[in-house]
Amino acid sequence: MSKQKSGVEKTLTSKMIYDGRVIKLHLDTIELPDGNESLREVIKHPGAVAIVPVTAKGNILMVTQYRYAVGKMLLEVPAGTLNPHEAPETCAIREMQEETGFKPGKIEKIGGIFTAPGYTSEFIHFYLATDLIPSRLKADDDEFVDVEELPLKTVLEKIASGEIADGKTVSAILLVKDRLSKV
Repeated sequence: MSKQKSGVEKTLTSKMIYDGRVIKLHLDTIELPDGNESLREVIKHPGAVAIVPVTAKGNILMVTQYRYAVGKMLLEVPAGTLNPHEAPETCAIREMQEETGFKPGKIEKIGGIFTAPGYTSEFIHFYLATDLIPSRLKADDDEFVDVEELPLKTVLEKIASGEIADGKTVSAILLVKDRLSKV
């Protein structure tokens, strides 16, 4: 008898282990496709956005901020977590204003990714923002970012060298690089 290799896993029980400000950790008992049971630790996340803001010169606005979980400063595209019932595009515009001081005159959805589907439900929606208009919103009290304007070529070099190692940033830049290199 051959063992089934793929299929849907069915949740039998779900217990919330931690209920945080942004994430919730669940320990789920699941039924595998072959009928056996197993455990899954799942981080439930409300979702997020990441924005590639492009200036009139064709440069990209990036932010540098300390990321406690990895213990270092990271160079990233602006991004943020969705508020309850907030549309991703609304979140993208708000986060851009908070982190860069600019509002997009034009915003376009360019894709998205599941960040780590082996253990979290987090999905990040990607946007391309152009026709930037100065418009600052107050940043979150626990957020300290520096803004840099970099040419696409420099951003791609920093990705290739490993200096930019943030997954959402690498993914978002790679989604728009062909379009931006024609600008």
